[in-house]
Amino acid sequence: MVTDMIIRGRIVPWKLAAEKGRPVAAYYGYLRGCYNILAQLHTKHPELCARVGGLLAMHIDDLRSLAPIWLSKTEEVRQDRAHWGVNITGDIYEKGWISEMYGYSFGAAEVGLHHKINDNLMIYPGYAPREGVEPILLHYGLPFRVGNWSFSKADHDKDDIVYSCDQLFPQPPYPREVMQLEIDPNLRRGLFLSIECVNILNEALLIHHAANGCPKPPWSKYLNFLKSRAFAELTKPKIVTPATLQLMEDTVQKHIDHDDTRPYPKIHTVFSTECTPYFDWQTVGLMHSFRLSGQPGNISRLLSCSDADLKLYKGHNLAPTHYVPSMSQHPLTGDWYPAINKPAAVLHWLNHANIEAEFIVILDADMIMRGPITPWEFKAARGKPVSTPYDYLIGCDNELAKLHTSHPEACDKVGGVIIMHIDDLRKFALLWLHKTEEVRADRAHYARNITGDIYESGWISEMYGYSFGAAELKLRHTTNREIMIYPGYVPEPGIKYRVFHYGLEFKVGNWSFDKADWREVDMVTRCWAKFPEPPDPSTLDHNDEENLQRDFLSIECVKTLNEALRLHHEKMNCHKDGSISELKEERVISRKLGNFSENFDSKENLKSRNYSEEIVSAKKDGTGIPSSFRVWVLFLCGFSVFGFLIIVFLVHSGHKRKGMKMKHHRTRRRNL
Repeated sequence: MVTDMIIRGRIVPWKLAAEKGRPVAAYYGYLRGCYNILAQLHTKHPELCARVGGLLAMHIDDLRSLAPIWLSKTEEVRQDRAHWGVNITGDIYEKGWISEMYGYSFGAAEVGLHHKINDNLMIYPGYAPREGVEPILLHYGLPFRVGNWSFSKADHDKDDIVYSCDQLFPQPPYPREVMQLEIDPNLRRGLFLSIECVNILNEALLIHHAANGCPKPPWSKYLNFLKSRAFAELTKPKIVTPATLQLMEDTVQKHIDHDDTRPYPKIHTVFSTECTPYFDWQTVGLMHSFRLSGQPGNISRLLSCSDADLKLYKGHNLAPTHYVPSMSQHPLTGDWYPAINKPAAVLHWLNHANIEAEFIVILDADMIMRGPITPWEFKAARGKPVSTPYDYLIGCDNELAKLHTSHPEACDKVGGVIIMHIDDLRKFALLWLHKTEEVRADRAHYARNITGDIYESGWISEMYGYSFGAAELKLRHTTNREIMIYPGYVPEPGIKYRVFHYGLEFKVGNWSFDKADWREVDMVTRCWAKFPEPPDPSTLDHNDEENLQRDFLSIECVKTLNEALRLHHEKMNCHKDGSISELKEERVISRKLGNFSENFDSKENLKSRNYSEEIVSAKKDGTGIPSSFRVWVLFLCGFSVFGFLIIVFLVHSGHKRKGMKMKHHRTRRRNL
């Protein structure tokens, strides 16, 4: 076993069916290198390579034979940097971090071990067990969440939580709260396993602190729960069930696995923003949810900024960023239309960035991710992108499509979330931009009965630009209604939506949220700023199941945004009183402004860097005035005082000399 596990019951090798030459192990399905070139390079018996790890029950003689080979194969795979790619190893970070796992599998294959694979004994919190299965091990190696609460061991990498009295991990929801979050009994079991994992960790910390002389912690509702009979009953040792002991058959494994003959493609997620506080808080929310979602691959923010805005912008560190010249005001027509930045930014990114991914996932900034969005799950392919329905784009069915595309029959009413092959996107991006300009200029057809735009302002021209551009290439979409939902809409039963799109106002009782209300509010740099808290789920009407599930999703969306802001403010070193510790972070940001050679000339960068460092210096001493300006003011003040003293001295000296002269003259006359 590994250390990031919780043992829930006895692990007896003979009850698990382990025997000499036939160890039992848990299933690690992502080790796709067992079935491709990696295994062929690193073991003479690739046919024996098993995708296993985590839990190993092995005869001591087998372990003695395996151990030195395990080590040598780990070193061998670790040195093979040419094959660290996610499409070969399954490692989404492509850092060779799972070389040890391959070292085990390849080493076991070398010594001829045939594994019995069990996919029931161990489970990752956040996953739901199969019906009838009682997992014995909780492996908390991945982030997981229950409602708006989440846990990731990586967040506590440098904590002194073991040695700090009364310090515990964030408190998970109580069991009664979990009962309200999920109606499916088996999925609810998965949520209970998640809170059990962290509750046991916290109980262990309390026992450890007490054993090391820590004072008794003050009473709290949570501590009382951890000492209760109800908690003891929930966490009593578990006994394996027949379903838990069932081994994986080849047919089952093929059903669970991705097509082994084709490795998973690389994914890159992008979203478009501008240099404004409005987009900054959306960025904080999306990035927080991206980290929790389990989305494979990298993410890039496509940040559209004018030169003037960029000089004053402070949010460079909010996300991995590709900088794009702003097209909010069209350089040729002067038309003010910020939405055009989306296709313009995607086109700029394609032409200037080094992109290794095969599929691109395009999101909007006003989204919260709730799970991974992958081409293999939603069946995207080259020539067959996947998107979510935008049913209000009625222009696909009327004269608007006939005017703006030569293939109106290929117009798909889609948008929001897009999964597209990189080759299709390269062909399509320029058309997306051109069609957006074309529809935006067609003011004669802004009417609601033609476009579906309730404001009749041409604001959704970019959406039509996308649909008409794709139609030109006859790029037909698979429309999937299970990826995205607007908070405030009633969800379909049993669907686990992957994205919240909070583009519209939504309400829960008398409480409401509309992103437009926060357009001018600085939520990111103002310590502890947050949105009004939504109602407590326990106060909702539980008699209407549809509306209850709708309200649960609405509450989850805003609570996720608030949690993202809270974590961001903690990283800013915000104090409880709202002040910020002095950090060098802003000076780092000012230096970054000198590196945008991709988009801005070096002179502008130098000016921007100097200006930013003056602003940073001003902030450090709290005056709000650039330091160079203050130096000149002090110099002028000193020079003025010095000049004044010289004048006073000269005048005084003049009067003195004149007085002496007059006195001498009177004395001379008396003598005469």
